[in-house]
Amino acid sequence: MRPLSEVSSAAGPADVEQAGAALVEHYPRLVRLGYLVLPPSLGCHRRVLTAHALAQRALLSGRRAGCVAGGGVPPPRSSAGAVVVDPSYAYVRGRVLRGALEASRPLRRVRVTLLLPLVWGLRLFPHSGGSDELALEQVLSALSAPARAACVLRGLERLPDAEVRRALVAAGVTDPHAALAEAEGVSAPYALLDSPEFDPCSLQARPPDLLRRRQHAKAAVAAVAALLVCGALLGLPGNGWAGNGWGRGTPPVSPYTRNAAAEQALDPGALHRVSATFWRRSPRTDFTSWPTRGDRAGDTRLLRRALTVWAHPDGAVRASATPRTPVGPPMGAPQLLYAGSVDRATVVLFYDGLRIVRYAEPRDASPAGGVALDFARVDGADMASAGALIAGRTRDRVRYLTAPWVHAVSVRNLLAPGSAPRLLRRTPDGVTAALTSPATAASCRAWEAIELRDGSATRLMTDLGELTPARLTSGPPSAAHDVSGRAERDSWARTACLLLSVRSHGVRSVNSWQFAEQLLPEDNGSAHWLCTRAETWRGTGSRVLAQFQAPSAPSVATGGPPGAVAARAEDTPACGMRDPRVLAGVLWKSHGGRWYVLAAGSEQFASLTTSGGVEGRSDSRLLAVPARAGDRARLNGTLTDGSRVGALR
Repeated sequence: MRPLSEVSSAAGPADVEQAGAALVEHYPRLVRLGYLVLPPSLGCHRRVLTAHALAQRALLSGRRAGCVAGGGVPPPRSSAGAVVVDPSYAYVRGRVLRGALEASRPLRRVRVTLLLPLVWGLRLFPHSGGSDELALEQVLSALSAPARAACVLRGLERLPDAEVRRALVAAGVTDPHAALAEAEGVSAPYALLDSPEFDPCSLQARPPDLLRRRQHAKAAVAAVAALLVCGALLGLPGNGWAGNGWGRGTPPVSPYTRNAAAEQALDPGALHRVSATFWRRSPRTDFTSWPTRGDRAGDTRLLRRALTVWAHPDGAVRASATPRTPVGPPMGAPQLLYAGSVDRATVVLFYDGLRIVRYAEPRDASPAGGVALDFARVDGADMASAGALIAGRTRDRVRYLTAPWVHAVSVRNLLAPGSAPRLLRRTPDGVTAALTSPATAASCRAWEAIELRDGSATRLMTDLGELTPARLTSGPPSAAHDVSGRAERDSWARTACLLLSVRSHGVRSVNSWQFAEQLLPEDNGSAHWLCTRAETWRGTGSRVLAQFQAPSAPSVATGGPPGAVAARAEDTPACGMRDPRVLAGVLWKSHGGRWYVLAAGSEQFASLTTSGGVEGRSDSRLLAVPARAGDRARLNGTLTDGSRVGALR
């Protein structure tokens, strides 16, 4: 059984000599790729030089990393209809793509564009194209860097979408699905990418603005003189690294701290502290009503270190953030949630109204051990989503800090719905005992989630690799509720392992509900169709999975094997409050060895049809059509109001 869409398989790596030969052979194509991915806002001259610099440094960066064949080579793929790519060329292309994406970030452009080659006294630009090329240039300039890369890999390299996603991930793109979705809006013919307009190897030269260059030369002399004066002033005593609570190895005082509000934000005495009983009378039941806890909450030196690192982290700080979470300094004095020892680290948790910020340092407070700084967006939190935070994480173990209104915490293995939960001990400050984190486990043999019991409900939450655990719910989007009862736990037992596809994605909650039940051909039992939707804290980037759960052998403790993903989508209202409808299909093999295309739609569908490799129609929202192994079908449905829609994708 597999989804109607195919996934390609992997092959092998390349070495330095072969990569060098590929670079020489395909140099014009690689430079064109870098030129197209670089932001047009750089201007033609800088884009030309930067594209050549990226191609020429592709091998140097590979040698500096230690080896070419190791982890940096994106392996070629050999799926049906895909072009088999030389692994040496794939490696060099990946290095150029990564460099172009890094150069698209404002903080990286200067470093990249100062590399060789350099041209003085001339302005270089490719030959001009026609109106179509100009229109395409304007469209590309409006895209984000990952979307430009996706468009170029599709059009210039002729890669299928699965290969584009792999290339983007290898180049450091965190959200390749969103990049592909944005690239879908480019309607210009891909053949235009081969135009001389985008060829940085065939160039024209013109002089720069000579009068302006003379003015710039005078300004440069004045700037150098001013820089020398500033350097002398910065060398005076009084701005050293000592005296700010850390000692040797502390970052210097930032100009940010010269602002009065910023100085208050870095003052441990100005931190907002909440009493232990405030949550009982607070008008809001969220992070604002969490009390200040921890045996180090009065340690001024610790708090000053944490605030200083937050305001201006240096290169030694290991920083992480959920997608689209601002990582800047505090905008004012934040709220102190917790400061204390967790395992082998000292942890400080802050809340600034938008973000949870976690600072962690080794127990001995030695800067040589390194510190960690994590950010998570939590705007719009309520009682259900503010029930717990991740206080500590060591390898595959995790500890939670629970909200003051939580009466008890239990651990439930989602893959064993028939097993009773076990009580999880907590310290008086609300820190739980350690339990296994499913987000970092090497395999999905168990999935330990926590049940938080308060005065009104029992909520199921799970770690997905971030500071905030995700809430798990069941039921249709209009009536989603906390997981309860054996039937809903059985459904989640076959869904839990699919949560690995949404970890580290800024997920706030995941709702899974059954939208159809289907009797299988040849008396093979009854299958369930479920839709699982992961909502994010930021509102965008939601992920939707339609899954097919074939009947399995009955078991007292386990819920059966994981469901098969029939379709997936991102940034779509499908399967949610705004648009609860969903349609998906699979190619399924019966116990007798015969193949069928099975499909199901939610209650909004009146009929279904398949076309392409398999022809069939059903006057209901369920469909079963005989097929052959490897068949691919196009699935469509008609709603009760007569409109036609396609399958989830």
